Amino acid sequence: MNRSNSGANLPALRSHNAALVLDLLRTAGEAGISRLELAERTGLTPQAVSKITARLRAEGTATEAGRRASTGGKPRTVLKLVPSAGHAIGLHLDRDELTAVLVDLAGTLVGVRTVPLDLGAGHDTVVGAAADEAAALIGGRPILGVGVASPGPLDHHTGVLHRVTGFPQWNGFPLRDALAARLGLPVVLDKDTNAAALGLALRGPADSFAYLHLGTGLGAGLVLGGTLLRGARTGAGEFGHQTILLGGPACDCGARGCIEALCLSSVARGDIAAAARFLGVGAANLVGLLDIDRVLLGGRTVMGARDGFVRGVKAVLEERARRGGDARAVPVSVAPGGPHAVAEGAARLILGPVFGHGAGAPVSVKGRGERPDQP
Repeated sequence: MNRSNSGANLPALRSHNAALVLDLLRTAGEAGISRLELAERTGLTPQAVSKITARLRAEGTATEAGRRASTGGKPRTVLKLVPSAGHAIGLHLDRDELTAVLVDLAGTLVGVRTVPLDLGAGHDTVVGAAADEAAALIGGRPILGVGVASPGPLDHHTGVLHRVTGFPQWNGFPLRDALAARLGLPVVLDKDTNAAALGLALRGPADSFAYLHLGTGLGAGLVLGGTLLRGARTGAGEFGHQTILLGGPACDCGARGCIEALCLSSVARGDIAAAARFLGVGAANLVGLLDIDRVLLGGRTVMGARDGFVRGVKAVLEERARRGGDARAVPVSVAPGGPHAVAEGAARLILGPVFGHGAGAPVSVKGRGERPDQP
């Protein structure tokens, strides 16, 4: 994301260059791409491309996709990615539900499992359930690692949870390392909203947007100029706990008048229009603060009343634009990706580094059991 396609002919950057080549193979799809095109688009020498593609073919991550007519000389051999050469597991730990997905190297969904989960049931119970669902998806396939999306706050760098709203008993628990020990696989942990936003950023234009996730809680994933904003302490996007109504309803975080509490209490009494207005106020704050290009809405609560939330948030943003003298309000829509967007985004925490996108800890495509390099 937000990176140059220029390669570097230095031995120390061989993994970087291989990632550039793999990413071009991925985006080329079944049609494939020739070595000459790879050299032109990466800036690598033909000799460097030949060495990289030979290694990828030996590893089984690339294969021939036929031949293409040349403007001179013999026809060019076309190469393509082998999606089944590696897979990633994505886990979405919600407060009451666990979703596990399996995706291949191309990001295609291969398997899904969804089971009830009580996030307050205790560390061992939750880690055990997560490990069991991940293991059930492996089925002998080569697994690069497991991405975990959890409610925050948490520390993406250390893989440690903080005081998850409503579940303070998780404070200080090393979820990443505990799950890695159970599975014997590399694990990357991030906030659920960050995982979803990452998945959206990798499939869309390199613009700036806010992904607002309203489910059992409320948070935001922020992408600025195509790059996911986590913050130095993974604190960016704690959107739900802005106080917008002094003396408002109590929130599980201990404050009063948070957007999350206002939205969820409105939904509980069946007032979707009020919930959407509160969500719109928060979205307008983000638009004014970050000058983002668009607002995307997701989460189970939003999906249960899509039109009402889009309409309500859009109305608040249009009013804000009019007050500022701008006739063009920031567009609002439901985020693409379907019901498993967070879990699939979690899987991309693993896949991203394979293709040179700095999403999580770099992971080797050589397969299962290899520990990730440190960031």
